[in-house]
Amino acid sequence: MKNLVLNLWSEEAGFVVSAELVLVSTIAVLAMVVGLAEVAWGVNQELEDTASAFGSVNQSYRYSGMVGHVATAQGSFFQDLIDFCDAAGNITGAQPTPEL
Repeated sequence: MKNLVLNLWSEEAGFVVSAELVLVSTIAVLAMVVGLAEVAWGVNQELEDTASAFGSVNQSYRYSGMVGHVATAQGSFFQDLIDFCDAAGNITGAQPTPEL
């Protein structure tokens, strides 16, 4: 048993492979963090475009009344006003603030 432990302790065949694996894993994780940050920014921009498209839809309507020989029906209307943040480009990303 003592020989087995000493052989495992002195064996260095897997050291280079594990060091390379740690290096490659670190580079891959850093690249994924940067990539996912860009994906998040892109998704936010697309959602802002979608929100601007919904905000620019004019929801105003009007219909006239009817008058007959015996009865009348009044017309009605609704006018859609511009809401706050209806324009494109109102939602933008903020710069990150450092921790104190």
